[in-house]
Amino acid sequence: MSTGNPEASAAVGAYRNLVPARLRRRVARRVPLGLRMTLKRVLRRLHVFSPAARLGRGLRARRRWPHLFREGDRLAAPAGHGDRIALVRPTVSPLGLREANLELVATALEEAGVDYFAIRGTSDFRSCLAVAETDRDRVAGALARCAAHSPVYLRACHGETPHGRVALAGSRGGAQIARQAPVLQIGMVWSDPTGSLVLGLEYSCDIEFWQPRDGRLVAPRPNRVTEDVSPREARVTVPVSRLTGFAALHTRRTRSVRTLKACADALPEDVRFPVDVVYTWVDGNDPAWQERRRAYDGGYHAESANAARYISRDELRYSLRALEQNAPWVRNVFVVTDRQRPSWLNDTHPRLAVVDHSEIFADQDALPTFNSHAIESRLHHIKGLSEHFLYLNDDMFLGRPVTPQDFFLSNGMTRTFFSPSQVPRWDPSSGDRPVDAAGKNNRRLIQEYFGTVIVQKLRHAPYALRRSVLHEIEREFSDAHRQTSRSRFRSADDISIPSSLYHYFAYFTGRAVPSDIRFAYLDLARPEIQRRLGILLARRDRQAFCINDTLSDGRDTERQTAMLGRFLDAYYPVPSPFERKGPEAR
Repeated sequence: MSTGNPEASAAVGAYRNLVPARLRRRVARRVPLGLRMTLKRVLRRLHVFSPAARLGRGLRARRRWPHLFREGDRLAAPAGHGDRIALVRPTVSPLGLREANLELVATALEEAGVDYFAIRGTSDFRSCLAVAETDRDRVAGALARCAAHSPVYLRACHGETPHGRVALAGSRGGAQIARQAPVLQIGMVWSDPTGSLVLGLEYSCDIEFWQPRDGRLVAPRPNRVTEDVSPREARVTVPVSRLTGFAALHTRRTRSVRTLKACADALPEDVRFPVDVVYTWVDGNDPAWQERRRAYDGGYHAESANAARYISRDELRYSLRALEQNAPWVRNVFVVTDRQRPSWLNDTHPRLAVVDHSEIFADQDALPTFNSHAIESRLHHIKGLSEHFLYLNDDMFLGRPVTPQDFFLSNGMTRTFFSPSQVPRWDPSSGDRPVDAAGKNNRRLIQEYFGTVIVQKLRHAPYALRRSVLHEIEREFSDAHRQTSRSRFRSADDISIPSSLYHYFAYFTGRAVPSDIRFAYLDLARPEIQRRLGILLARRDRQAFCINDTLSDGRDTERQTAMLGRFLDAYYPVPSPFERKGPEAR
């Protein structure tokens, strides 16, 4: 899907960047969708098969780094736009590339005898090393020597904004940038073997050239700690994970770097508590589960009885890949199921636990349950779950790297992502969709408790939650909570706790704050779904997205499943450690 995605060509990207959104919407209304898609496919084909760019890149790379193109190996390949060569890695990840770039640059500086100290920059996804302006020539020479072994790229940066073109370290253009830029972004380009995931200088190691002034060194741009230092200020050595919120705190040790004590100290915004993740999962294709469900009559609304709600399209596999790739700071993962587990799931992994409904329901007579509201009402009873955790359905995906601060404040407050969609204003009725009925019930409870009428729904994005607040909700709204947990199927009397009620209750009791998240919601039943998936894959610009199916009648399931599979394979090509290895993994 990567090379065939009509939304991924340079021409289409330039069109979106240069043409205002209002004008693009007018064009879309006037030009038929089929004609637009045909034109995009032609532009994509011209880009992919452009003879000069790809052939020229390959020949130059083979002459310069022959060891990367040994027969039988595929260690490097042309990638992306421009004259760039990607190093092919089977386990590409943003964290892996950021750490590799830091190792590359720090080692080069140390071998060249250049003094440096790591700085807490404003980006969690790039490393940042400070050197004195007087060492600029030695830095340029060290970077040129790096490029002799493999392709290393750099570009100028003014403040946090990249400036000018990317150049190869050691080239004429690279040497000019290294001689002039106040900040250099330096790094490799990595690609997975399929070429669908290509990562570059967004995970660079930056070098800042600090200027001597009045006996001190002055930073060329703002950072999180200090604008100047004494050249003689003492250095301390700490793991680089102390300098960023984007780190694998619970899975591996990270490289140590020299820094200033002020940078090594915890800052007020640092989230220092553990964060776990909880999934709820069901395989509606499982005959044993189907037999259990047929033994009971239930489902007051056609939407709650829709088979599409229970279809497993392997979304959990890819949501776990997204989690590992984009949130390496997560401690443990809990998958809540009803006597099920995916055949591919590596449930022996030390950071993963499969939790059966029977382990969290105190009232065993309420089981089996086929009501997501009921299951969600018991999540805070998972043994070993951290106080702060994220709750995801398996159709939720992290689309790009995130930090704990995107979901929690360092004082423990949770972030709430309100949706522009509203809870219907009319009184409860027998025709209410389950989500609207629960929203109205939540509204009644909040109005009775706080005297305030809620209006907005919540985005179907990862929900940031606290166990203690969920326990408090269970106590304060005991009747409604008990009734929901005992409702075997979705009911008109349900409340929806982690997806709505929690966030209003936490907000009004001073434990949640409204926030924003770059988010997309996609419905598989919509006719424009393939185009929207293509745009999402080409841009990779959403922190989270949800791919749902609430309207399908089941007749198009096979086509939708194949389309979704191609998209998810292209977006998340790297298996996570939560997957079994070998043939049984499929």
